[in-house]
Amino acid sequence: MVKIIGGWLLLVGLIILGARLLWCDEESPRPSTAITSSAALTFDEDVALLNEARPLCLETFTRFLEAETPVARTQSVISPVTTAARMVRFYDLNPWIQLDPKNLSIVGNEVIHQPGAPPAIVIHWNSHDGKKIDVLFRKDDDEWRLDWDHYARYSDYPWSLFLAGSGSPVGEFRLLARERRADARKNDPSISLMLYAPRFGHPGETVSQSPEFLVSRTSKDGGLLGEAFNLARSGKQVFGLTLPNLNPEGMIPVRVKIQRDDADTGRQFKIIEVLACHWYSVDDSGVVPPADAKSESPPSP
Repeated sequence: MVKIIGGWLLLVGLIILGARLLWCDEESPRPSTAITSSAALTFDEDVALLNEARPLCLETFTRFLEAETPVARTQSVISPVTTAARMVRFYDLNPWIQLDPKNLSIVGNEVIHQPGAPPAIVIHWNSHDGKKIDVLFRKDDDEWRLDWDHYARYSDYPWSLFLAGSGSPVGEFRLLARERRADARKNDPSISLMLYAPRFGHPGETVSQSPEFLVSRTSKDGGLLGEAFNLARSGKQVFGLTLPNLNPEGMIPVRVKIQRDDADTGRQFKIIEVLACHWYSVDDSGVVPPADAKSESPPSP
C-alpha cells in the first residue's frame, strides 16, 4: 500500500511539474517576438515624430528661405550663435541661391538616428526648375531648425580657389570623393582618390576636380574611406538612411581637413584628417574603421 501511494504521488508530482514547465514556456517571450516588437515600437515612434515635426520643419525652411537678411536667416539654423559667423563668411565668398518655397515639392522624408544626437528628420525637395534639395532638421532649443552646414555644403573656402593657391593653406571642406580604379587597385597599400566640390541643387554634378590623393589603407583615414566606399557599393547609406541616394554614382560625401603646400617645387596637397563620411553636423564619422587601423595616416604625395 505504501508503495502504491508513493508511486501515485510521484506520478501526480511529475504531471504538475510538466504542466508548470509548459505554462512557463508559453508565457516566456520568444526572442524573435521581442525583436519584432522593438522594431515595431521604433517604427511607430518615428512615424509619430515625423507626423508631429514635419509641419514645423516646413515652417522653419520657409522662414529661412524668405528671410531678407543674414541675421534673420540665422534664427532658423541649429546653434545660431556659433553658426552665424560661418554663414557670413560663406556667403561673402559664395552666392546665396534663391529658392521660392512655393516652387518646391516634397519627394521624401524620413527620421534618422545619429549617435550622440537626438532624432533628426531628413526631407528631400524637388524644385520646378529641376533642383534637388535635401535638408536635415533637428530640435534645438525646443525649435525644429535646419542643419545649415549640411544644407549649404559648407567649406572654409571655395574649393576651386583653394586648389588654385588662394586662401589659408589649411581648410575644412565638404567634398565628394571618388575612388580611382577601385578594382585594379584593391590589393594596393593605398587608396587613390579624386575630390570634387558639389554643385548646390544639382547633386548629380561636380566641379573642380582635385589632383590625386593617396591614403594608406591601414590608416584610420584609409579605414574610414574604405568602409564608406564599401557601404556605398552595397547600396546603403550612413545612419541607415533609406531615402534615394542623391550623390553621383561611385562617389561618397566626405568632410576632410586638407593642407596645401605652395613650395617652389610645385603645389602639393595632403589630407590631414577625414572627419566624417557625410556632411551632417554631428561628430560621429558615420562608419567604423577596422580595429587594426592606425590613428594617423601618412602624408600623401
